[in-house]
Amino acid sequence: MKKISIEETPKMVGKLVELYGWVASKRDHKKVVFIDLRDRSGVVQVVGENEFKNLSTEDVIYIKGLIKERPKNLINPKIKTGSIEIEAKEVKILSKAKPIPIPVDNDGYQIDEDIRLKYRYLDLRRERLKNNLILRHKFIKEIRNFMDEKKFIEIETPIITKATPEGARDFIVPSRLQPGNFYALPQSPQQYKQLLMVAGFERYYQIARCFRDEDPRADRAYGEFTQLDIEKSFTSQEEIQQLIEELITSVIKKLFPEKKFHQIPFPKISYQKAMKEYHSDRPDIRKEKDPDLLAFCWVVDFPAFEWKEQEKRWDATHHPFTSPKKEDIQFLEKGDYEKVRADQYDLVLNGYEVGGGSIRITDPKLQTKIFEIMGHSKKQVEKKFGHLLEAFSYGVPPHGGIALGLDRIIQVIFNEKSVREVIAFPASSGGKTAVMEAPSEVDEEQLKELGIEIK
Repeated sequence: MKKISIEETPKMVGKLVELYGWVASKRDHKKVVFIDLRDRSGVVQVVGENEFKNLSTEDVIYIKGLIKERPKNLINPKIKTGSIEIEAKEVKILSKAKPIPIPVDNDGYQIDEDIRLKYRYLDLRRERLKNNLILRHKFIKEIRNFMDEKKFIEIETPIITKATPEGARDFIVPSRLQPGNFYALPQSPQQYKQLLMVAGFERYYQIARCFRDEDPRADRAYGEFTQLDIEKSFTSQEEIQQLIEELITSVIKKLFPEKKFHQIPFPKISYQKAMKEYHSDRPDIRKEKDPDLLAFCWVVDFPAFEWKEQEKRWDATHHPFTSPKKEDIQFLEKGDYEKVRADQYDLVLNGYEVGGGSIRITDPKLQTKIFEIMGHSKKQVEKKFGHLLEAFSYGVPPHGGIALGLDRIIQVIFNEKSVREVIAFPASSGGKTAVMEAPSEVDEEQLKELGIEIK
């Protein structure tokens, strides 16, 4: 007798097997009781008698039973196990379930999202979300396989680090060992991956957790997200774009053969053209909104700087480590900052920005100049970025990279309306974490130990 998963049952007709799972449904026909038994791999019908009378939906049970073929007129083509059923020989209740607060036998869209997130461990039992997370796992697994074949090395970078100006608010973490000082959670591994290029690794990637205190949207989770982070030495914009196109087409064709690409290679559209023709720097280039059509494009030639009227200063459009185009560096010296274009490239899918990258600055003098244009004094530059500028003085290769927002790209491919539908435990639109109900108060003693007082 063998313990098996439900998906294996059609191949073991005539065998006595052991199964574990949840009671998905129960149909009492007096003399005979039918249940649908569910595990991660699928659902199967089990036939029992009096031993099933005490079962309730969502009970966790053990079944020993004989796998039998169903009569042809009773085959259920809607499920993978529809050609067989299990004749129960023994049943044990391993965990009794009280009535659940939300149904899990439908797609869940009609249920209030805050309730779904409060009971996310139940919400994840529904078929749609289970499949979303399984496909997400496969998507990331295929990325790792591809990057390994291309000889990129996966390297983890620190989660507690230093605050840097990358366009969003940092989450800060107080230091107990250095009272009055704070770490920041990384908005991206930007400086670390550049330091890895200085270290000579040449090809780096990471499935990276990133943290930004930004307002949530349907296509942006609050607080944290996952990105494919890539950096490469001795490269060019075109080489990075070619790598990403090969990666994306390879993974999608393997996992989603039903999807169609609008155009390969992905078309390149200048920022100026995108704004003029599509009125957006995230153009949706589809002529027809076919749900299986994936219209990727590159948006290039962004302005390097944007004027912040409230603050009366220039800021980097992408981030301060993005190199200006070589032919536009002349405008920096003239003070014509609005004429400077960035060696930057954004990847757009069906009107969503799903990735962004650039060739980086490696000249310490040019990097310092960019910081000064953004309003940083020489003292501030040294305090915030001295470590990076010093590293560049020891021999730095030309390099560039890109980051793909995995949550968002998976959301678009899955045709989900919200990025929260492809994340196991996302924060709510109000910024509360699923199930745990964070943020929460902390003990006065803990605050005292950190030297913090709430006013």
